[in-house]
Amino acid sequence: MDLSNPAVFVNAELLRMYVGRRVRAVIQVIRSDGGTVTGKSTDDQQIFIKGQPPGPLSTFVEVIGVADSNQSIRAEIWTNFGDNLDTVSYNRICQLANGDYKQLFI
Repeated sequence: MDLSNPAVFVNAELLRMYVGRRVRAVIQVIRSDGGTVTGKSTDDQQIFIKGQPPGPLSTFVEVIGVADSNQSIRAEIWTNFGDNLDTVSYNRICQLANGDYKQLFI
């Protein structure tokens, strides 16, 4: 496991804190337009994912990449998470990973 460049758990609100850094986020796919995927973050805000997905996307997708701006990620890794996801719990993980318990999330 390479720990030299970990990806921080983020939602759309937290993304602005990590521009230029490696992040991971789960989105609900709204639209995919050749090279850009528009989605809804687990905190119900819009987020844009730049890059070409490797294949068909499920309803929920985890993306690991570099935060381009406070609303976009340049994707490196795409992982389908299926068609059902507890977004409230995932959003709570993002908050814990950026709060008092961040040392537990590397």
